[in-house]
Amino acid sequence: MSKIAIDAGQPPLASPAVLTIVNDSRASLLLSGTLNIYALGAVWSPIRAAQNAWLTTGASQQKTLEVDASQIESLDGAGIAFLIDVQEAQMNAKAVFTMPNLAARYQPLLKQFDPIGKLFPAPQVVPAQSPIEATGKAAYSLWQDTVALITFAGHVVADLVWSLRYPRQVRWGDFINAAVQAGLAALPIVGLVAFLIGVILSFQSAIGMQKFGAVTFVGPLVALGVFRELGPLITAILLAGRSSAAFAAEIGTMTVNSEVDALVSGGLSPVRFLVIPRVLAGILVAPILTLYADIVAILASAITMTAYGVPFINFYNGTLTMVGTEDILSGLLKSLLFGTVVSSVGCLRGMQTGNGAAAVGISATSAVVSSIVLIVLVDGVFAYISYRTGF
Repeated sequence: MSKIAIDAGQPPLASPAVLTIVNDSRASLLLSGTLNIYALGAVWSPIRAAQNAWLTTGASQQKTLEVDASQIESLDGAGIAFLIDVQEAQMNAKAVFTMPNLAARYQPLLKQFDPIGKLFPAPQVVPAQSPIEATGKAAYSLWQDTVALITFAGHVVADLVWSLRYPRQVRWGDFINAAVQAGLAALPIVGLVAFLIGVILSFQSAIGMQKFGAVTFVGPLVALGVFRELGPLITAILLAGRSSAAFAAEIGTMTVNSEVDALVSGGLSPVRFLVIPRVLAGILVAPILTLYADIVAILASAITMTAYGVPFINFYNGTLTMVGTEDILSGLLKSLLFGTVVSSVGCLRGMQTGNGAAAVGISATSAVVSSIVLIVLVDGVFAYISYRTGF
């Protein structure tokens, strides 16, 4: 027989909890005095450690813990937690826990946590998904996202037609704010990236063309590539990283705060109220930023080619010969589509924002990724149309 009675600063007889191990199958726990956090602080861990050690010996025998609560003078939440902890250890070991003499006034406190098992839920084991199941779920999620995108595109097109019929009902204040945010604020980064692209393309092209004595053709080729492809593509990717994420975060915050639900409850269309001004802003600023990027990239290429002895006038004449009006219009039309895609996807992801602290960040990330993927798809379709039509 062994006893554990630990109580800091008090004689062993005044210990609030004494665990007595009678034998491998029977133990008793004597509780007395005041059971609160101060009295149990020094004995809780030793009592539980001794209980666990007793429970692990002689596993084949039925173990019974008898709790004598007749001498308890005061019991608070800490005391109830101690009793629950001891009882839960017995339950996990499939042992017996008895406490027949707890005062009636403390019974309601203990019954509040009955059954005890709900306080200690078993960890849920997530079964591993098979490759077929994971592929099916991914395909279904992609299908749902595609349906939502097509449905939202229909709403946007219908409301764009509505904005042309009733221009006075459009929120032009939001349109101006979005245009400034997506257009004017993007000029520095668009100009910097376009300048670097012009310099890099010129240098890399000149290295190869110099071997054939065709350095003078570098400028016109770079200008053609910038006007038809790189200018719109660079601008669209930068808008996806800036404006699409900003639109998704802004509308997503409104969704989390139930402001979008308030618009619906008030009889207002969220698409007309929130989306249309931002889509119109994207349609306006994308071609302007593209033309700005084209000019900056071509100027950077012209400056770079002077290092290879190509005068500005030769660069200018070669560009006029190589680049036609249809090339410039093709790039601007492509940028118009890119601007529509970027702004629309950002608003869609914002409307799809879920609940929780991370929901807005997830929506912003999804807006950027979705915008870039759709930009590439639209660019591929446009390239095929250009190939078939020569435009």
